[in-house]
Amino acid sequence: MKFMTEDAKVVCKHENGVVGIKGTQNLVTINQRQVLVETDPEGRPISGCPNVGATIKPCTATLKVEVGYSDLIRIAGRRVCLDTVTGLTDGTPPGTVKYVVRDPGQTLVAEAA
Repeated sequence: MKFMTEDAKVVCKHENGVVGIKGTQNLVTINQRQVLVETDPEGRPISGCPNVGATIKPCTATLKVEVGYSDLIRIAGRRVCLDTVTGLTDGTPPGTVKYVVRDPGQTLVAEAA
């Protein structure tokens, strides 16, 4: 499982909705790019979700991460984000649309399985 960096590509399950990723720690980098840590993927904006209609709300934000934080590795007490990060979006129908990692942003560093 690869570490995620600020260059990670995270999308809603509608595929075209792209999550605006932002790193919040400056202690650890990979190729001069911040490694993402616990809560970085949460509450982030989603742009371009094609799930639009009269009574349909497109995905516009990520909610709490359900799985994908490292149980082994922490930076300043916060768990590292792995390429298995997933959680729900605020899109409709509520409680069903997830966001997932398409690309962790780097291929050099991984957590041993």
